[in-house]
Amino acid sequence: MGLKKTYTKDDVVVYWEPEKCIHSKKCWHGLSDVFNPNNKPWVNMDGASKEAIVNQVKQCPSGALSLGSTQAENNGAAPKVTLAKNGPILIKDSIVLCDSAGVETTTTGPVALCRCGASNKKPFCDGSHKTADFTPDGV
Repeated sequence: MGLKKTYTKDDVVVYWEPEKCIHSKKCWHGLSDVFNPNNKPWVNMDGASKEAIVNQVKQCPSGALSLGSTQAENNGAAPKVTLAKNGPILIKDSIVLCDSAGVETTTTGPVALCRCGASNKKPFCDGSHKTADFTPDGV
């Protein structure tokens, strides 16, 4: 896919995939001592307890931030798909994406897929729906 950065604290692994980010700012507003885009690097794993970090990463709607070994497996169940109001398709579980050429890509879930058509990172959402005046019918 693209860039995937790894940050560790004890036995907790946090992955960051910027191409998946929809800039919801939940990480930054929820735990700014760990996630602060004004700092370099922007992730400081010493800024909070591992429990707080795990809880905050689980709030990431796009899957740009995810957990390594603590990531729950799907156990064969159908993935849960949510249509965000005036936003992306949110899939919490790992999935296999197949493009029009038949090329398969496995995501580590969760993932946000574009449904407004304005994303520059298709099929992934990049937050463009916020300025595209996207309002789907009936959802």
